[in-house]
Amino acid sequence: MSALGTELPSSGAAAGAGVLESRLTGLSREAFARDVWARTALLTRRASDFSDLFSAEAVDELISRRGLRTPFLRVAKDGSTLPEHSFTSPAGVGATISDQLDDTAVWRAFADGATLVLQALQRTWGPVADLCARLSAELGHPVQANGYVTPPQNRGFDDHYDVHDVFVLQIEGTKRWLIHEPVHPDPLRDQPWTDHRSAVAEAAKGKARIDTVLEPGDALYLPRGWLHAAQAQGDVSIHLTLGIHSWTRYTLAEHLAQSALAMLRDDSRMRRTLPLGVDGPAAEIDFVRERLIAAVTQADSAPLFHRTRRGQGRPAPLGPLAQLKAVDGLDPESPVRLRAALEARLEGSRLSTRVGWLDFPEADLPSVSRLLDGEVRTAGDLGVELAGRLLRAGVLVPAGQ
Repeated sequence: MSALGTELPSSGAAAGAGVLESRLTGLSREAFARDVWARTALLTRRASDFSDLFSAEAVDELISRRGLRTPFLRVAKDGSTLPEHSFTSPAGVGATISDQLDDTAVWRAFADGATLVLQALQRTWGPVADLCARLSAELGHPVQANGYVTPPQNRGFDDHYDVHDVFVLQIEGTKRWLIHEPVHPDPLRDQPWTDHRSAVAEAAKGKARIDTVLEPGDALYLPRGWLHAAQAQGDVSIHLTLGIHSWTRYTLAEHLAQSALAMLRDDSRMRRTLPLGVDGPAAEIDFVRERLIAAVTQADSAPLFHRTRRGQGRPAPLGPLAQLKAVDGLDPESPVRLRAALEARLEGSRLSTRVGWLDFPEADLPSVSRLLDGEVRTAGDLGVELAGRLLRAGVLVPAGQ
């Protein structure tokens, strides 16, 4: 499947299909993984009706009524980001924080041709947060979302690449996208496009691999490193960008090296001071290399990897009042379930989650293990005392939440 002409019409997704198939690509998870993921761009026409996710009304509410602060908004024009002080101000009595959005200043910048970038919408807009959580669970990689609002005939950023994969979902208006193949394939997170500015500019002069206008309901997938630039057409354009912060082999290598170095801290020979006058003698380097290779061979980096994974996201929202009501009203018939997006793992007698860890006696382990499938259980099925403990810890939630 080549990037040139990779264009799929919307096809009815199978019942029970994941968000990847039902809303973004029309492809099963298996087909997407085999033919597209991290390999090539994919344009899907009429992928879904995205109006339930975001809208012009959502933009206005977030900017004018939610008291957002930087960095939840960036403002860009002619390829440059405007200084934050140009669109923020104190918010008056009871909210004198100086970096809250000034809706008048934002309006003036937008009217002057600036693009508004609402960042981290997975934290500020419920429907987008739900979509990101579902997509992250399906892909196994962290997902965040930005909203881009561009005035007619304007663009916010010049040709560039991202260090994460993206799905672009056109919400309102139209936008022309020019896509070129990478000049630096599979960039790591600390290898931004500005490291290859001249190569990016030169490549952007060539014939685009994809030159298309996205309309509402269209979706575009770009692996990290693919060059892109976009310009609004005759109306205001609103699109969502879902950024997928892919785990890489290099990440695994980092975790393995950190785990090996942690082991070497307990090796008294590695803690010894080098002889006086040392200038990198081969014998010392050879000894260290030998010990390091041995440590890498023995190291178990899985705990560090899972700890890092848990730190890259947040669990599903938890309402404190609903949680208190569930705790106070708990009885054997109370329906409960594992809190979503918790990244819960039972390792021996310890349950590790994004909200901390809990140790359990042997008798509770079968019940705790059953919870991990995410199915609804009754407190009586688990044990009312255990269910109460997990509700208070924020690990369980009432089934209706």
